[in-house]
Parts: sequence; C-alpha cells; structure tokens
Amino acid sequence: MAEAAPQHLELPWGLLELCALLGPPRDSLRGPEQGAQKKGAKSPPSLAPEVLSVFVPPFVSKEDSAAAAAAGASSGTLGKAKRRSFRRKRDRPRAEPGRGPRGAEPEDTGIPDGVDLLALPQLCFPGGVRVASEPEEDRVHFLVLTDVCGNRTHGVVAQYYRPLHDKHCFYNGKTQWEASGPSGGAAGCFVPFAVCVVSRFPYYNALKDCLSCLLTHLKLCKDFEVDNHIKDFAAKLSLIPSPPPGPLHLVFNMKPLQIVFPSRADPESPLVDLDLHLPLLCFRPEKVLQILTCLLTERRLVFFSSSWALLTLVAECFMAFLHPLQWQHTFVPILSRQMLDFVMAPTSFLMGCHLDHFAEVSKEADGLILINIDTGSITSSNSEDADVPDIPLLAAQTFIQSIQSLQLHHELHLAHLCASADLNEGRASRRAWQHRLNCQIQQISLQLLVSIFREVKNHLNYEHRVFNSEEFLKTRAPGDQQFYKQVLETYMFHAFLKARLSRRMDAFAQMELHTQSEEDRINGTLLSPRRPTIEKMASRKSTLLQAAPRRKVVSMPDLQVIAVPELLPRNSSLRKIHTADGGGSHAAVSLALQPTYTFKIPEVHFPLLAQCVQVFYEDCVAQLSKAMVSLAPENSVLLARYFYLRGLVQLMQGRLLGALLDFQSLYKTDVHIFPADLVQRTVESLSGPERTQAERMPELRRLISEVMDKPVDAPKADDRVKNFELPKTHLQLDDFVKRVQESGVVKDTGVIHRLFEALTVGQQKQIDPETFREFYNCWKEAEAEAQEVSLPLSALEHLDKNECVYKLSSSVKTSLGVGKIAMTQKRLFLLTEGRPGYVEIATFRDMEEVRSTTVAFLLLRIPTLKIKTASKKEVFEANLKTECDLWHLMVKEMWAGKKLADEHKDPQYVQQALTHVLLMDAVVGTLQSPGAIYAASKLSHFDKLRSEMPMVVPKTTSETLKHKINPSAGETAPRAVDVLLYTPAQAQWIRRSLTPFALIQPLVTGME
Repeated sequence: MAEAAPQHLELPWGLLELCALLGPPRDSLRGPEQGAQKKGAKSPPSLAPEVLSVFVPPFVSKEDSAAAAAAGASSGTLGKAKRRSFRRKRDRPRAEPGRGPRGAEPEDTGIPDGVDLLALPQLCFPGGVRVASEPEEDRVHFLVLTDVCGNRTHGVVAQYYRPLHDKHCFYNGKTQWEASGPSGGAAGCFVPFAVCVVSRFPYYNALKDCLSCLLTHLKLCKDFEVDNHIKDFAAKLSLIPSPPPGPLHLVFNMKPLQIVFPSRADPESPLVDLDLHLPLLCFRPEKVLQILTCLLTERRLVFFSSSWALLTLVAECFMAFLHPLQWQHTFVPILSRQMLDFVMAPTSFLMGCHLDHFAEVSKEADGLILINIDTGSITSSNSEDADVPDIPLLAAQTFIQSIQSLQLHHELHLAHLCASADLNEGRASRRAWQHRLNCQIQQISLQLLVSIFREVKNHLNYEHRVFNSEEFLKTRAPGDQQFYKQVLETYMFHAFLKARLSRRMDAFAQMELHTQSEEDRINGTLLSPRRPTIEKMASRKSTLLQAAPRRKVVSMPDLQVIAVPELLPRNSSLRKIHTADGGGSHAAVSLALQPTYTFKIPEVHFPLLAQCVQVFYEDCVAQLSKAMVSLAPENSVLLARYFYLRGLVQLMQGRLLGALLDFQSLYKTDVHIFPADLVQRTVESLSGPERTQAERMPELRRLISEVMDKPVDAPKADDRVKNFELPKTHLQLDDFVKRVQESGVVKDTGVIHRLFEALTVGQQKQIDPETFREFYNCWKEAEAEAQEVSLPLSALEHLDKNECVYKLSSSVKTSLGVGKIAMTQKRLFLLTEGRPGYVEIATFRDMEEVRSTTVAFLLLRIPTLKIKTASKKEVFEANLKTECDLWHLMVKEMWAGKKLADEHKDPQYVQQALTHVLLMDAVVGTLQSPGAIYAASKLSHFDKLRSEMPMVVPKTTSETLKHKINPSAGETAPRAVDVLLYTPAQAQWIRRSLTPFALIQPLVTGME
C-alpha cells in the first residue's frame, strides 16, 4: 500500500503577525516644509497617512534555514528567495486610474487575515497626521482588529516625530525630498510617523515596551536606516514563541529593557498583559457595576476619552471582568474621525471615540450608553431607551466592599521600600505588584458573576439541554426581576448556558465550587428535591432583621441627569484585603496566588541571517535542556512547559522527530497543554524515512497511534438550549419521561415510569396536557410552600442544620396536642399552636409500627394515624381526617427508605424515598378523586420492596461496609461500573481543574 505524500507543516504562530511603518506620503512633505518657513503659520496642515512599509514573517526562507542547518557554522548570506515579508508601498508605482496598483497584489498574500491595510492608517493616526513646529512626546495607543470570522488580532502603535533634515531625507537610499532653501530650510518642521505591531496575542504592555526600545534606536538612525531597523526588530519578535498556559513566563532582552511575555493561567483563561485596575482609577465601584450591567444586557456602548490609549485598555479591562462570559458583538475600541458613522449601527456594540466627538455622537445617535472615561460619568443619548436595571443587591454590595478594600496605588506599596538602582529590577517589582492586583481584581469580578448566576444550575436539565427560565425568574427577588429578564435574552447568557449544560469546568464552575456553602455542596449530591435547610432558615431570620439598608448603595440614577464630576477621594484604597473573614463573599480574593517562573530567551544578534537564527535555536534548546536537568523531580508543572517550548523550537529547526519526542514527554507529564492538532500535523508532514524511524521507537509509535488513530469527532448534535414549555398534546410513556426530566421534577427513569402508572390508573395509558399541567402546578406549589415555611426558634434549636421540612400537614388534633405535623428526612415533629413550640414525634429509625385506623367520636369514625416507636411506650395518634391515608403512605415509605439506608449503608435510599413521598403528594393533588390514594400507592416502592422481597445483606458485608457509593447518582438510569479510580486529595500532581468532588467520586463509565 502506497504511503501518502508528506504534507507541508504549517508552523505554530509566533508573537508577530505583522509590523508596519506608517506616515505621510513623500509627495506631501514639500508643502509642510514650505508652510513651516512662513512666520505666521499657526496651524500646520493635516496630511493623509499611508502605509510606508510592511514586514511579515518569515524573514528567513525555508530554503535558507535548511541550508544553514546543513552548513553548520559556515558563513551565509541573507536569503533573498522570498521578499514577501518585506513589502514597501513606496516602491510601487503611483496609482493611476484603472488597474495600476494591481501588479503589487501578489505581495499582499502574506498579510494576515483581519488586517486591512487600507484602514490601518486611519487607526494608527485616529486623530489625523499633523506636522508640528516643535517636537512632541512619543505616544502609544492600542488596537483590536477583527476579521470576517470574528477572530481578533491586537495591535500596538507607537507614534514618534522626526525632523525634516536639511539637504536630503533618505528612505532605503531613495531621495524623498530635497530642500530648496538654506541648510536649515526644514528647521521647525517635525513629521509624525508610526510603527504598528500586530499580534494574535494581546501583549499590550510587552509590545509597548518593545516599541519603546525600538524608538530609542529610530531617533538616532539616519532616515535611510529606518526600514532596516524596523525589519530587524520585527524579525526578532517573530522568533519569540508564545508561552504555553501555566506559570512560566518568557523574558527577552530588547536593549535596554528586559521584556516579559506572560502566559495565560490555564488554557481556558484569557491572556492578561495590561493593568486591570485602570477602570477602578477612572470610575467609582458603583459606576463599574453600571457599565458591567450595560455589558451583561448587551447595550450599545461608546467609551470616550481624550487619551486614545485609554479607550482600548479600559474596554479590554471590562472584557476581562466578564470572563468567562464573552462579548459576542462588535468590538471596536477606537474609531477614527472617518469611522464615526459606525455608531449608527442598530445592533449591540462596544466602541470608543475621542472626547472631541462626544457632542456629535450624542446628538446624531439615539439609545447609546455614553461613558466618559476622563470624568468617570455615564450618560445616555436618549433617556427613554436607557432602561438599565440595577445589578442584584447582595452581589453588588459584596463587589463594592471588595473593590474598596484593594490597594490600587503602587506608590503606597513603595513607601517603605528603598529605591532600586537597577531599572529592570524596579520594573520586575512593579510587575509582581501588578500581577497580584490583577489576580485579586479577576477573582472579585468572577465572584460577582458567580453571585449573580450561581442558582442557574438549579433550573437546568442536562440530558435534554433545557433551561426553565420561568421558574428561575420566580426565585429572584422582586427588585432583581428586571435585571434577569433582560440578561436572559442576550446572546452572552445563551452561550453561558451552553457552557453550563456541557459541564465545562471553566473559571466560573471552579469558583462556584470553591465558594459554595456546605448546604449547596450536599444538595448537589442528593436526588431529592431541594428545600431550604434549617441552617438557611435561621440565617434568613437574621438577614431579615439586618435588612434595613436599602438599594441606595447601587441604585442606578437617571442616566440623563448624572453629574459629570463625581470622582470621590479614594481613601478606601489604603485598606488591605482581610482574609480572616471566612464568608463566601471573600473566598474569591483569599485564594492563594500560584507562583510564577521565567525563562530567559537567548539573544539573537542578526535575526535576518539564517545561520544566526539556527544558532539562536540551538541556544534555546541547550538552555531549555539545562533548565530541565536542574528541576526538582516533583516540579512536573514547570517540566511540562519546558517540554512544550523545546518541542516548538525543534519544529522551527526542522527536527521533527526530536519535537515529537518532546511532545511525547509532554503528553505523559501534562495532557492539558498537549498540542494534539500540531502533533498530528507534524506526523502527517514526516517523510517516508522519518516515519519509518519513528515507527521503530516504541514511545513515538504509541504517540502516533494515540494521535492518528483518534476517532474523528462526530458531527455535533443539536446543542441549542431549549426553554421548558408545558406539553400541548397527549403524551405517551417515552414523551412523558422526556417532559418530566425537562421540567426538573425528577430524573430517574424508573421513578418516572411509576409516576406514569400512578397518573394513568384505570384509564388509557397516555397523559393529557391538562393532567400534566395540574401535576406540574401541584409540584411547584408544594416547592413554593416549602420555601415559605417559617419555624419558631425552639424548633430550629432541636433540628440538625442540614434537615429540611418536606411536608407540613394542616392543623390537627394529636395525642401530643393541637398543631401541624412536619416531616423532614430524619423525623416527624409537631408544631404546636397557641404558644408556638416543638414536640418531637419520632425519628424514622426509631419507628416500629405505622398504622392507619379510625377512632370513634360521637357518631363518627375519624381516620387516625398511629405510630409506635421503640423509645416510647405511648403510641402517637393524630386525627388527620382526609389527610390520613396520604400521610400513612408517606410515613411508611420514609420508614422503609430509612431501614434500607441503614441496612445497605447507603443514604441515597432516604433521598429516593423523599422523592417518592413528594410525588405521592403531587399525584393526590392532581387527581383529587376517590382513587387518588390507590394511584399514589403505585409510588410506595420501598415499602413494597421490604414487604414483598426483603433484601438481606450478608453479615460479613454489613460489618465491613462503611459507606456505599452510588455510581449512578444523578443519572437517568443505573449504569454498570467499568472503571473505578481513586485519587488521593493530597497528591501534588492534582491539577486545579480537578474539582473536590472528582477527588472522592469514582470515575464511572457505562457498559452498553
């Protein structure tokens, strides 16, 4: 069988996508020079910028690299086979009407997608190009470029001024302009130029530092040397690999600064290389919440500032605050003067404009949220459309308190420290401080999102991908209803639901797990319907007593009448974060920071020479190998990052087998950052001899088998999120099972089958829509009543904190007095009337007999429930009247469930019995007929199980077994155990992505 021809290997992305020089065209320079010589010229003319040069990697052709690798240290010349990476617009002939410029189009094939060279000059000079009579300070701003597929690239632009020199001004040896006056003819005329670096990664601070280093060289060089310096700079950047997710950051010497390229914390986290506290310096916490609300409700937002740099940085900070939620709409943080009509778009967007255009934008467009970064104010272009709701109160209060506790000023951190005599040492200290602050801000913003959306999971059905929005809204406070109604309609929330239903273990899921209460943690493992615990009832009582402060702390004023100067003194930023408070609200900011490490990339002196590039690669491999040897054996996290980087470098060298060996070691060390697609492409690009050699190596043979034999992903099923709706047609058994599971009432298929039998006793085996609606309403009404149960303090003191009241009778006469009988998962007790009190009736474990009988009262026979316990001689009697038969069924089922739980050491029996009991109650309420009790008896599963076929546990098993694990908990049907994996919680290698539940639960797969 003939082998497939090896495919061309597309190397992974480096940091650099494109580097460009922009400025005024050469033909326009004579005018400014002449204007500069006129004494009365106060306002220099504005020029139209254009792209002067474009540099796109690779800067050394593949042929030259191969030759250099073969020649070793032998001398070589700069590869000239491919000049695609050096595109000089000024060398092209002048554009004539017709098809003049078409001849240069083949050179544009290397321009990355998403970079529009026609629009780039406007973005690099958003305020226009103006010749200055005096030199101005260098300045930087930032860009976000989006292609037609929605993929974003990021740009950093550095503007600088160069004087028009006397006698001549050279670019690449070609005269651009010659002064006609004396030697100082161009004195007082400074022309702006811009260098733009475009990357797929948002390295805003790092690339800003790189460009700052470049400008120090450009100011000292001759005009004809500018392009060569920029190309050399771009070639260096193109050699820097993107660091893998994790704690390893890369350091590169871009004289005179050491540039740090941070990595993302994990594969799911965004890369953060900017100061996240900038919005907190510009806006009060209440304003930050208002902006986040506008983003969550997907409004049309426009940021304004007199600083072009702040527009992108502040907008990107708010994008980071939303993580893991993602802004799904147009994102253009900088609009030039020519792009102002973009704000007329009818859909949601986030854009940024210069403050000079505030009045124009506010007047021309309606329904915009106008955010002034310079004054920290928020207004609306049309107050009638700005119905922005308040963010939920408790989440807002926690956010404001956490933000006020941050130390936002680096000067306060430096007050007690000596000044650093080393520039790079001082910068490293500043980065460490900023990293800590960024982590704190990210945790606070994430905790805000978790507080807002934590209970969404309680209204999801994972099997059928259904979200019951109506029931979710019913559980929200009245003051929060408007906020949730608007958020639930957004694309962002829909994507969030998809992630929840896919059980994605992202930052939200991890934070939710870290900060959930013990009650929520227990409820997550239970099959029975949720009810408020005794602990929650007690806390609810104390909360009501302390609820005097109202919503004024976060109440959003009328957007139209917000005063502009509202920045208050930030004395609160002097405070430090207090981690002693163990409450969930502070759990986010008290998480320990993970240590970070750096790897210094070797210097490359001539990045345009293939031989020097090969030496650079060799140095990288050598230093990475040396670092691996010096690592402690337990530091596998750092070792995996070294394998990743060395594999990338060997790919760049063309050493495919060496790269595959490193990736194989990475696969065994940390599969989370294993680049499966890259390894597959590498294997496919192997030549015949290389593939044969790889097959002879056992370790590579296994890797190739793992990667190449991996089954092709099947087409994704419909992953849309459906909203729960009541049925409109008759339901057969299968449809009924699906509907009940979607409703969230119960998951277990066997239980639903018994419910179907109960609802169809004595009639055709189908459920009509009206019956289903009545059943669903009865179930939800019982849930609502349980939420409103309020127990006296005397009852709260006698019950365990994790007990829940599942059923409450009407007021009846009993042998212990008059009152209401309450049932929890552990016991029955009486809430006495008159003077509210607590009297225990019996625990289910202590029961010996449960009977339904009648007692004579005058001429009547009153139905009575009798319960005999082992610890009391007196038999408890309750004249339950019409409720007697139902309570008899429920108590016997709970008694049987408790007995089975004790015999089998499995508490799930109690939870399943609770589900049966509540379904009985709903069935009786639905049918309301003489046969309702008989129908409900179809759900007495455990009572029948114990009486018909007792389940005897062998004595040896009973004595040895401590706790039975139900591998099918939460599943729709029981599944066989195929693999049981135990992972000790104290193991050092457990990654953060493993949840606490994953450490104790078995890994179970079903056997079909």
